[in-house]
Amino acid sequence: MKYVALIIPALFFALFLYALLKKVRLYDCFTEGVKEAVPLLLSIFPYLAAMLMLSELFERSGFSAALTQALSPVFSALGIPPEISKLVLLKPFSGSGSTALLSEIISAYGADSYIARCAAVAYGSSETVFYISAVYFAGSKKNLAKPVVISLTSNFISVILGCLLCKVL
Repeated sequence: MKYVALIIPALFFALFLYALLKKVRLYDCFTEGVKEAVPLLLSIFPYLAAMLMLSELFERSGFSAALTQALSPVFSALGIPPEISKLVLLKPFSGSGSTALLSEIISAYGADSYIARCAAVAYGSSETVFYISAVYFAGSKKNLAKPVVISLTSNFISVILGCLLCKVL
């Protein structure tokens, strides 16, 4: 395992040597890359800030808890344990919040429990849709409704199938 940690530094060193052999001015190339990154960062920042604020507002307003409670019977009918409803709803908004929630579920029910396995599958098979769409589509003028709906639908279907597989296996 110790050698795996050396892969990234070895790649950087090899790239550095290759650039030296080709007589590339590394510092100049690096600063040119940074110059190109700043406008990109400035164009993405408002979208990221909006998504982070909306996800925090979703949680702190109590809407998340109310929606979780309202959808728990529907999730239960679809085979999703009601205990992971909040995780299913939170994951598209917040990666760090859903990681903390997954940790709470595992510590409350045990790592080998059906609920913890379903929670781990739900966490691993879904993505932070709104954060990713804010990053990838920040400069795009296209309508985001279709990709977001497709992503949310595929996330939800993967959670249903994952919980079914956890029950069967």
